Amino acid sequence: MATSIAPLVSLQCLRRVYRCCRSWGWHNSARWGALGGLKAPRLWSPGAAYISQIAESAVATCETDRDAKALEECSGPLEHYDLLVKAAILRKDAHQRNVMQNLQNLHDVLKGYRKIPKAFLGKFYSKRKPPKGLYVFGDVGTGKTMVMDMFFTHVEVEQKKRVHFHGFMLDVHARIHRLKKTLPKRKVGFMAKTYDPIAPIAEEISEEACLLCFDEFQVTDIADAMILKQLFENLFQNGVVVVATSNRPPEDLYKNGLQRVNFIPFISVLKEYCSTVQLDSGIDYRKRVMSAAGKIYYLTSEPDVEAVMDRLFDELAQKQNDVTRPRILKVQGRELKLSKACGSIADCTFEELCDRPLGASDYLEMCKNFDTVFIRHIPHLDLTKRSQARRFITLIDAFYDHKVRVICSAEAHLQSLFTQKVRNPEEAEHRVLMDDLHLGEDLSEALSIFTGEEEVFAFQRTLSRLTEMQTEHYWTDGDRSQK
Repeated sequence: MATSIAPLVSLQCLRRVYRCCRSWGWHNSARWGALGGLKAPRLWSPGAAYISQIAESAVATCETDRDAKALEECSGPLEHYDLLVKAAILRKDAHQRNVMQNLQNLHDVLKGYRKIPKAFLGKFYSKRKPPKGLYVFGDVGTGKTMVMDMFFTHVEVEQKKRVHFHGFMLDVHARIHRLKKTLPKRKVGFMAKTYDPIAPIAEEISEEACLLCFDEFQVTDIADAMILKQLFENLFQNGVVVVATSNRPPEDLYKNGLQRVNFIPFISVLKEYCSTVQLDSGIDYRKRVMSAAGKIYYLTSEPDVEAVMDRLFDELAQKQNDVTRPRILKVQGRELKLSKACGSIADCTFEELCDRPLGASDYLEMCKNFDTVFIRHIPHLDLTKRSQARRFITLIDAFYDHKVRVICSAEAHLQSLFTQKVRNPEEAEHRVLMDDLHLGEDLSEALSIFTGEEEVFAFQRTLSRLTEMQTEHYWTDGDRSQK
């Protein structure tokens, strides 16, 4: 199924680099909450995001013991980056190096960093701030995940955590729910005292990590937007340092969101405790020409496409120690029913995954159980299918983060899969919502909930990821049977 990658760099070379770095003991740090227990190779997995930025020449130097030793002796992320550029494993990119310099500076400041105990802090250092973190933003595929990988691998902080921002917020809401359940019930005729759960939750998280690294920092949910200022203000005051990557600058977070006036103070807090740096080289490295893992994206209009995908499923299923059958997954006390699965392979339709009221927790549970998922009959997506599009974006984000391989059939070519169809302002569904929110037509046209701006923005990332997911690097890295 795989094809040669000689035009970029020999597969043997990549494997040797990979083995060198595995022997060094690099590993994925523990994650909590909805992502806990899921191991997803990052920096040195052949399918990692940055690997697509390989220079277009074979590299003999990476096959020597000298280079392996040099990697071990790197004093930080910047030296590591420069070494890979010198070896032609990475393409020289001034924008990336500028970000690496900022991360190197933070790396140096954080050496051995620990939070001062709260009691001691209150007596002597009540006004002391933690080291300033970093917020890296830029377009899709420019190498944000790569630079975060290098920084997180090298930073010498004992209590460090790295998590997808969406998963982190799911965990925060779960903690709030758990804490509220422990409160005494209200008595008839008496109003319970108001209780703020955010501060103790922030204290709890602060005890677990003094460095938080977030992938894909974005705000699309009003429930998240309303608590972020208080949550992060408490985290920062507790000495937590934050490093984040995002597709948007801080000023554009939750842009045009409902009740954004209540969210804007968070932006000031974020900029006070995190420096902002842009990574925008103008290149989507995921879309550079790479060897494909065979054909894994089909059009439903192609002849016999269903039979072709059936045969592909059967070929993969033969390698499983299981029989093809329906599967039921347990997700937070409820059942997620899938009609067809065999071992670590699931065969699903778009309707099954995105027409039902599923969310990130469901898709993360699928990541735990499957390394390959068929997604059949993906329709042409526009703003009349907003809910389905949002679920599809969340689905691909989860699969990409955990190296789940996908085989798709769709009504349209990948780059034409989503369009921003103009909405008829008289559609009943939107009119009812506008009336409920007491919005006029002029105001509603400026809100992302009506214009679909957030979906269009997020779908650009989804298309970039789906492109990378068709490469040999990604396909090989997602094979859990070899791990």
